[in-house]
Amino acid sequence: MSGPNGNASEVEIATRDVVAELGAGERFLITTHEGPDGDALGSTLALQEALTQLGKDSVMFIAEKEFPLPIEYRFLPLQEVFHEPPADLCDRTVVFLDCGNIDRMPVDWLRDGARMLNVDHHHDNTRFADVNLVDVTASSTAEIVFAICRRLGVEITPSIAQALYVGLITDTGMFMYENTDARTHRVAAELIESGVDVNATFRRLYERVPEAKLKLIARALERIERRLDGALTTTYLSAADYAATGADETLTEGIIDFVRGIEGTAVAAVIRDKPDGDRAARKVSLRSPDGAVDVSAIARKMGGGGHRRAAGFSTDRSYDELVEILSDETRAGLG
Repeated sequence: MSGPNGNASEVEIATRDVVAELGAGERFLITTHEGPDGDALGSTLALQEALTQLGKDSVMFIAEKEFPLPIEYRFLPLQEVFHEPPADLCDRTVVFLDCGNIDRMPVDWLRDGARMLNVDHHHDNTRFADVNLVDVTASSTAEIVFAICRRLGVEITPSIAQALYVGLITDTGMFMYENTDARTHRVAAELIESGVDVNATFRRLYERVPEAKLKLIARALERIERRLDGALTTTYLSAADYAATGADETLTEGIIDFVRGIEGTAVAAVIRDKPDGDRAARKVSLRSPDGAVDVSAIARKMGGGGHRRAAGFSTDRSYDELVEILSDETRAGLG
């Protein structure tokens, strides 16, 4: 198993190892974390096309429960995604993308001895695979996949560029988050030169807002509560809110950004009910606007994970219990 990838040389070694495995192997299954976002989906699509271009037998797996996707991602060409593991899974190398923890995957179907590659940029990645390429300096997993494609000699087609650009723009908050640097912009420039329509991509991601989502946002804003002199800002969406507005849970995407933007907020949280029959009653999205509090540490304590500034977890705890926990953790994080 490869090392922790704590410095540039270790990342370089792991990159070479992943490129060698992808180049030498013939059969792959590509997958990502539950509740896939733009980076997860874009990276999966891009690597799938790259491996197909190289003549590999590659399939994508995303659980059926993840569909329909949030409306902003429905333009992505995911018609060929497997919802069940293929019968020959034991003969395939499983490539996990953007997945910091194997517990975030429905991996009960992984058979003993399956070869696993782990490509990610989350600082709390548990390095669960045989080869772990974890570059915490990368803005996104899409940025890492772009570098892999280059080393494999893959042509960056317009469709690969589109997929990677979706990952790049969503994980950097339209290039506004702290994880954006000069390398990110250089990659973006190359993707645009390879055929990305920037305006069309932006419109598909951010200007297709259903009326039901606006009604859901209104309810979330009405319920905003502030604690610790405004350092903790929370809101809550119930199952009744989704029913009354006609919104499904995919329309929750982006509401956290309204909460995190409130002046004085150190930790922002959107707590929402999950559909009946899911394995946990609620999902909590966390953000730290300035990174003063590591919200991924809070999420890990609750069985989730993420980045220092953006994380989340699922839970059976009540709203009141969660607010108390978040208050304690925010207070501790601020010292």
